[in-house]
Amino acid sequence: MKKILYINCCVRKNSRTKILADRVFKRLGTCGTELKIENIGLMPLNSSALEKRERDIAANDLEDKCYNYARSLASADEILIAAPYWDLSFPASLKLFLEHCSVIGITFGYNEKGERIKLCNAERVIYVTTAGGVIGNFDLGYEYIKALFSELYGVKESIEIKADRLDIQGEDAEKIISEKLEEIDRMEF
Repeated sequence: MKKILYINCCVRKNSRTKILADRVFKRLGTCGTELKIENIGLMPLNSSALEKRERDIAANDLEDKCYNYARSLASADEILIAAPYWDLSFPASLKLFLEHCSVIGITFGYNEKGERIKLCNAERVIYVTTAGGVIGNFDLGYEYIKALFSELYGVKESIEIKADRLDIQGEDAEKIISEKLEEIDRMEF
């Protein structure tokens, strides 16, 4: 069974993004870990944290617990991200989490020619998002995830599952979510 890392960036009690992502998680299997980003208390990387990281990388000593999230991301067979659509992107907590995961020697590396090499096991990242308004062509969050996971982590496949128009007057949000859940149930994972 695949090892799933479910990165949950939803903060609202009845998050529609989480409803969809939970269905994907269920479809992927039960061997997984859900990280609720709101509850893990990450701080932005500051000068002392970056200096420590540089020393540890230089010493090839990446065993400190501060790298646990990077190791979790690198060892996952599949990555699921639930992130609501905020301000053309995603919550800042996801960016913060990914900065903590972007560690040379754990999630990516470089060969002797200076080319990036893949250190993550995952072959695919699934990004789930919802919006009250229209997402359209301005989903900078998914574009960032797709680029980061492909170019830095070496995860070649990315899938976006999105539902939008959920708070537009005249739209039936329950029907939109229900249809998206049915679509997820038909998807091959």
